Amino acid sequence: MEAVATKKEVTEGKFLTFILGSEVYGIEILKVREIIKLMDITAVPRTPDYLKGVINLRGKVIPIVDLRSKFSMPEIEHTQETCIIVAEVNQTSIGIIVDSVSEVSNINSEEIEEAPHLGQDIDTDFILGLGKTKERIVILLDIELVLSSEDLETVGQLAKE
Repeated sequence: MEAVATKKEVTEGKFLTFILGSEVYGIEILKVREIIKLMDITAVPRTPDYLKGVINLRGKVIPIVDLRSKFSMPEIEHTQETCIIVAEVNQTSIGIIVDSVSEVSNINSEEIEEAPHLGQDIDTDFILGLGKTKERIVILLDIELVLSSEDLETVGQLAKE
């Protein structure tokens, strides 16, 4: 019998929940370094559309990814609620632009279901699972898989420059 690689097991825990469009997403709180207000982003030429550029955060260059763009969602006007979640991804700090941050939710393992299989051509590997809390579903993201290895290489180069 062959060993089959399985997705990272979702354990219960605390997730920072945030809004993109009409959906609620969550990432493991341990991956979150800080939440900052939107600031001036320096564009970097010849990078993918969703890689908006870099910011200088207390002397450290942080690449910024627009999650709406990464998820092929329409762009909207930024509001007072729009912010940047600075997350630690493979030993690199990356800023993620989201519509708004909701709260830190404690999600128990019995409240988490596996991500549905939506067919061969649809990649849902970046979804850790679906958390069911307070009458809503939170799409739990594996932030390291949301950003593919190619993205991380590009971001890594930006962070070193």
